[in-house]
Amino acid sequence: MADNSVVDQLCNASATGNLPQVLLLLQNGADVNGFNRYNRTALQVVKLGNSALVQTLVEWGADPNARDPACGLTVLHDAAREGFVDSVRVLVNNGADANLADGQGNLPLHLAAREGHLEVIRLLIERTTDPQAPNGLGYTARQIATLHRRMDIVGYLDEFALEEEEDED
Repeated sequence: MADNSVVDQLCNASATGNLPQVLLLLQNGADVNGFNRYNRTALQVVKLGNSALVQTLVEWGADPNARDPACGLTVLHDAAREGFVDSVRVLVNNGADANLADGQGNLPLHLAAREGHLEVIRLLIERTTDPQAPNGLGYTARQIATLHRRMDIVGYLDEFALEEEEDED
C-alpha cells in the first residue's frame, strides 16, 4: 500500500506540474509506470502544458503509448486534442506512436483536426502512416476538419495530399 501512495504522490505532482517533486519521487524510486488509485500513470495525468515535465517522465522511462483503460486514449491523443504542440513534439520524439487509434478509431491526427490545431497537424502528419485513414465513424481527418469548419486545416491537408501525389509520380 505504501508503494501505491508513492505512485499517487507522483501522479499528483505530475498533474499539477510540480517538476521538482516529480524528480524527487523518481530519484527515490517511484515507479514511473506505476498506476495510481484511478488506474492512471504519471504521464497519463501529466500537466500537458509543461513539456519539460513530459520530457522528464519519458526520459525516466514513462511509456508514451500506455492507453487510458476507459477509452483507449494515449497521452499523444490528449496532447493533440488540446493543442499542446511542444508536448506533442516531445512525445513523438520519444517513441509515441501517432498511428494508435483510440476506442473510437481516432488517431491523434483526427483529434487535432477536429479541434483546429494546425501546428500539431504539421507535426503528426509525417508520422502518420495513412493521413487519409478513416476513424471509427468513417471520417478522415480532412472530413472532420470540414465538419468542424477548420478551413485552415482543410487547406493544409489538401496541400499535403497534393504533394504526396506529386511525390508518387
